[in-house]
Amino acid sequence: MDPRITTVLQECSRASDDERITFPEVVAALAVAGVERYHTDLVRAETTYYFPDGTTERVEARPSTLAPAVDFSAESVESAVRAIQAGAIRYGGFRERLLRAGCAGWTVSILGRRVVYYGRSGDSHTEWFPGVR
Repeated sequence: MDPRITTVLQECSRASDDERITFPEVVAALAVAGVERYHTDLVRAETTYYFPDGTTERVEARPSTLAPAVDFSAESVESAVRAIQAGAIRYGGFRERLLRAGCAGWTVSILGRRVVYYGRSGDSHTEWFPGVR
């Protein structure tokens, strides 16, 4: 892996955890770095980035003290998404609300312009990037 790309991935993860960057800024930086999708696992506290040639890069994230709730609430996930989009909460509060909503992780498809949030039992909720659909 090109060390410059690794640096971008690590900085996007750190900047998210430190609430210095927004989701649209993350997506833009990752797209420039050549990432086509990524998966954030809240339980393992890590994000795996996927590239078109099949290579991957894993970056550790800040662990949470909460475990995902057993029951998944798509409505609560959607509410958390709307709150962060409106600027009412930052990433730390967003992550906490997702865990309380039963979200164990998400996959962002930069190519498909959507995020799929999933729970422990496989339930899921899809959010399209703004302006899509």
